[in-house]
Amino acid sequence: MSLLTDRTAVVTGGAQGIGYAIAELFAAEGARVVLGDLDGDAAARSAEKLGGVGVRCDVTKASDVDALLAAAPAPVDILVNNAGITRDATLRKMTEDQFDQVINVHLKGSWNGVRKAAAIMRERGRGSIVNISSLSGKVGMVGQTNYSAAKAGIVGLTKAAAKELAHHGVRVNAIQPGLIRTAMTEAMPAKVWDQKMAEIPMGRAGEVGEVASVALFLASDLSSYMTGTVLEVTGGRFM
Repeated sequence: MSLLTDRTAVVTGGAQGIGYAIAELFAAEGARVVLGDLDGDAAARSAEKLGGVGVRCDVTKASDVDALLAAAPAPVDILVNNAGITRDATLRKMTEDQFDQVINVHLKGSWNGVRKAAAIMRERGRGSIVNISSLSGKVGMVGQTNYSAAKAGIVGLTKAAAKELAHHGVRVNAIQPGLIRTAMTEAMPAKVWDQKMAEIPMGRAGEVGEVASVALFLASDLSSYMTGTVLEVTGGRFM
């Protein structure tokens, strides 16, 4: 039997990148997958490849998150809060709108996901929520006061929710990826990429599948005695 047989998993930001890699691995391990994404057409196309359901979802809107969870073919067992954006700028240049957008998508979006999924899971006495934070939330990155604050906030959200939900059988954990090879990171200037690579003891960027495998661990019964934890997937960067 596969690790997620007969379980239903919802992944936000699931149309591409890390989110899609997570959904793909979950489906391979027997899960029914539901992909939410701001780009509804992309969500539908990606979900079709996995035999799942794709839904347009703006995670900053509670009603959209309700609709995403309601689109699942069975009560949700697993939620991965992965949806995210970047609006990088230094403090001097960052606009209030750029700050608000990133906080809303990452932090409010994760909060919406946690509270809405938890309401379903606690009634069934089981469930696993995986929040995608970032190494930026641990150390802070220049030009990312919005992103670093949001990702640090996700850690606090994870730990507080884990304490509230543990006695209901619902586990809440987080992952902090470092430099992961995606279309977005590969688009950064070579000088910036090389600087980041120099900080990684393992000497390479991570692959999306290496984040997905940790998400699978946290989503499955392999981590049944873990809640409120934050796992770094960074190649040893800033350990």
